[in-house]
Amino acid sequence: MKPKVGVFSFTSCEGCQLQILNLEDEIPVILDKIEFVNFREAMSEKGQDYEIAFIEGSVSRESEIAELKKIRERAKVLIAIGACADLGGVNVLKNYHPQETWLRTVYKRTDLFTDTIPVKRIKDVVSVDYVIPGCPIDKKEFLRFVQELLLGIKPRLPDYPVCVECRIRGNVCLVEQGKWCLGSVTLAGCNAICPTYREACIACRGLVEEANIESLTNILMQNGLSREEIREKFKVFNGLEGIKI
Repeated sequence: MKPKVGVFSFTSCEGCQLQILNLEDEIPVILDKIEFVNFREAMSEKGQDYEIAFIEGSVSRESEIAELKKIRERAKVLIAIGACADLGGVNVLKNYHPQETWLRTVYKRTDLFTDTIPVKRIKDVVSVDYVIPGCPIDKKEFLRFVQELLLGIKPRLPDYPVCVECRIRGNVCLVEQGKWCLGSVTLAGCNAICPTYREACIACRGLVEEANIESLTNILMQNGLSREEIREKFKVFNGLEGIKI
């Protein structure tokens, strides 16, 4: 019998679900190995008899806490997918402003979303078995993760920074050009897609183990950034990680 899988969405743009659906060529093979019973972006059915749950998005409403706990109770394996689920993502930026301020700025009124709460990561509410990082996730990494999970192999993430992938692709280093980039402290696995297109890595995959934040901060300050500017760049995706700069 094929394992039953649910893909659930909390506060997010749902781009990670779209990345799964972007596996057009591999979807038939995936469906031969697993059965989706709940997948908001792909089907209208809402089956609750799943063994594996993929969770996209962060928790930003009181009602989502109970919903997430029910999913955890039903699932044997729970995987947080994407920066919002893993790190809180850009949703965390609202935590830095009074609720009335951002409600009025975005919606021009303050009587909406009365049950909204400070953003939480999935691991802040329930236990998480695995994480697939990124904003959005890399579809090939998702595919490899599913294959390893079905084979009974513990899925693993790279243990090196984006800089390694950047060098492999032959990119000219942005920091060495006097610009800013967070690739030296960011977990690899994205194939350095942003620096390859001359955009700075902004750490959407979270930090690599033993990231040397202090060294990168000193270099970026030599390149003209202030501590506050560097802190703001880390806050975009890693606002709940307690990074000291």
